[in-house]
Amino acid sequence: MQEIIIQIIEQWGYLGVGALIAIENIFPPIPSEVILAFGGFMTTKTALNVVGVIIAATLGSTIGAIVLYLIGKILNKERLERIISGKIGKVLRLKKSDIEKADKWFDTKGQKTVFICRFIPIVRSLISIPAGMSEMKMWKI
Repeated sequence: MQEIIIQIIEQWGYLGVGALIAIENIFPPIPSEVILAFGGFMTTKTALNVVGVIIAATLGSTIGAIVLYLIGKILNKERLERIISGKIGKVLRLKKSDIEKADKWFDTKGQKTVFICRFIPIVRSLISIPAGMSEMKMWKI
């Protein structure tokens, strides 16, 4: 895995760092900390510099968060209620009232929740989905 990450960063530079972080944000197979560690290492081995790696990683993370936010907007409350009204809801023991409670809770405590979850690995990415579902303003995610 580390060879692949290093090859991508060597070949694509800042774009590679940003793309890896965006992919990690959307589908977290490896922690972003690993990508950033290799990105930092590559600043000593290639022409990349620390500021550029930080900017690329920030842009990649933002793009990943926006994609997940848009997935949340597509999978809105009504669609989720339709999904859980079928077999999936019975298996997970979810009811329409559970979705309504969660949505109401997120409307009142969503900003604090997003802020806190940004510091927790894996959850930092996934929190963008309920933010999109509750139609939180994008600049707040």
